Amino acid sequence: MFEQILMSTGHQYGNLTVDKRPKYYGREFHGMISREKADQLLSIAEGSYLIRESQRQPGTYTLALRFGNQTRNFRLYYDGKHFVGEKRFESIHDLVTDGLITLYIETKAAEYIAKMTINPIYEHIGYTTLSREPTNKKHTVAVRDTFDGKESAGDNDTVEKRLTSLVRRATLKENEHIPKYEKVHSFKVHTFRGPHWCEYCANFMWGLIAQGVKCADCGLNVHKQCSKMVPNDCKPDLKHVKKVYSCDLTTLVKAHFTKRPMVVDMCIREIESRGLNSEGLYRVSGFSDLIEDVKMAFDRDGEKADISVNMYEDINIITGALKLYFRDLPIPLITYDAYPKFIESAKSTDHDEQLEILHEALNLLPPAHCETLHYLMAHLKRVTLHEKENLMNSENLGIVFGPTLMRAPELDAMAALNDIRYQRLVVEMLIKNEDILF
Repeated sequence: MFEQILMSTGHQYGNLTVDKRPKYYGREFHGMISREKADQLLSIAEGSYLIRESQRQPGTYTLALRFGNQTRNFRLYYDGKHFVGEKRFESIHDLVTDGLITLYIETKAAEYIAKMTINPIYEHIGYTTLSREPTNKKHTVAVRDTFDGKESAGDNDTVEKRLTSLVRRATLKENEHIPKYEKVHSFKVHTFRGPHWCEYCANFMWGLIAQGVKCADCGLNVHKQCSKMVPNDCKPDLKHVKKVYSCDLTTLVKAHFTKRPMVVDMCIREIESRGLNSEGLYRVSGFSDLIEDVKMAFDRDGEKADISVNMYEDINIITGALKLYFRDLPIPLITYDAYPKFIESAKSTDHDEQLEILHEALNLLPPAHCETLHYLMAHLKRVTLHEKENLMNSENLGIVFGPTLMRAPELDAMAALNDIRYQRLVVEMLIKNEDILF
């Protein structure tokens, strides 16, 4: 049956010489005809189709498609590609073919489709290729070095068991300090080349293009409807997360299996080792070209990036790279969702109320954001302890970091401008009360 439908796809009927034919339609265009006329023309064969111009709204077009012994009409659009819904196609023939596949599946397997997510394989095995935590190779090397290699062949099994046990304990000990951050999947509509099966329900993903969605961070492939059922357990894979700057913060730390972004840790360690007494720390700008070099080094080399004094003598290059990292975050460190609560705290005139609202605001942050903010505020507080040398107090740092860590969710430029003074106050309060708030 289905093969017959596909074989009849593309049969057009009626007058082929139509005036004022849009340039992006071919012989399938039949001009300004009524629904009744289209139905009459298409009644000859299942799977046949044509395009007609609306008589009521000239300039708008309808795809008339014969399926299930009835003519179905769909509003048709063109923006460089043809579409009636979310999917876009290079040709009308591809759109119709994909539509017939979908109609056939939804008609013949509606009951089965409804049951697809009831007993998903995902709940039992997850996406096994992506759910393994990365092993820590340095532990293996360190433990091996504790053995002198003089054991006899008969002792090999014992040594291997001791080694495995030590490695496991060492890995678990380190992992205890790394929070299990929850992360939603970043699903995007995807076209799969060749047959594909959903990794949530294990059923076939049908269609010519855009058959399902793929997580941009971990590579999980699922039906669009199944994506609504998948838990927030995305484990980003470095195969997909190929940059450090401009990457979602939680995605980055989960991909690298760290507590905070390595940019933040490495830059702060470097700054505290040689720059706390530098006058105008964070206020003085470094050379933008060299800051871009640091950014590219992190994107290219990750935690192996060299930001030492041998590479960048001017500490302002490192502070500039750290500020740039926060400015480039797609979701600010103080997220859009939490932003109004933070601003509310700055508008309060009562100190105790300010702290109470700030505490509530911090609870709105994703755990990875809150952990990173705590680490940064503790660092900035240490910067203020050297105020006599670097001339940077909490107010000055608030001026620098307010707009860097916070961005107004509204598009209104005037509202965002009015919030700048409150952004400064938020950071100033976070620095002064770091030991109380976190």
